[in-house]
Amino acid sequence: MNRSTPDLPDLSELERDALQIIWRLGLATADQVRENLERPLKDSTVRTVLRRLEEKGYLAHTVDDRRTFIYRPVESRQHVAGRAAKRIVDWFCEGSVETLLVGMVDSKVLDRSELQRLADYIAAAQKAASSEKEGQ
Repeated sequence: MNRSTPDLPDLSELERDALQIIWRLGLATADQVRENLERPLKDSTVRTVLRRLEEKGYLAHTVDDRRTFIYRPVESRQHVAGRAAKRIVDWFCEGSVETLLVGMVDSKVLDRSELQRLADYIAAAQKAASSEKEGQ
C-alpha cells in the first residue's frame, strides 16, 4: 500500500455499488452500470453518481466515437480496500495492524483458506523484503 497517497473521500451506498460494478466489468458505460444495479434508477441519476465518483478520484473516463463515456476505475479494489483498512487501523487500533489482524482471527472473520493465503502472502512479502535488503 502506498502510504503517501491521500485518502479518497467516503462513498455513498449507491456510489459504492456503481464502483463495484465497474471494478467487476473493468470498463463500463452509464447504461451498463444502470443495467447492473439492483434497483431501477433514472439515467440522469446514474450519470450524476458516475460524475461524483470521477470528481472524488475513483473513476476516469474516455469518450468513444459515438460520444459515449466509458468509465474505468482509477485504482484497484485492493488499493481502495487497503486504504479503508488503514483508516480502521488508525481509528480503532491506534495504528496497530497486528491488533486488527488478531481481532479478525479471534472473531473468526477469516476462514482456514483465507488464513493460508494471507500467510503465503506475508511469507512472499518477507522474502521480497529480505532480497531488497541484501541487494542494498
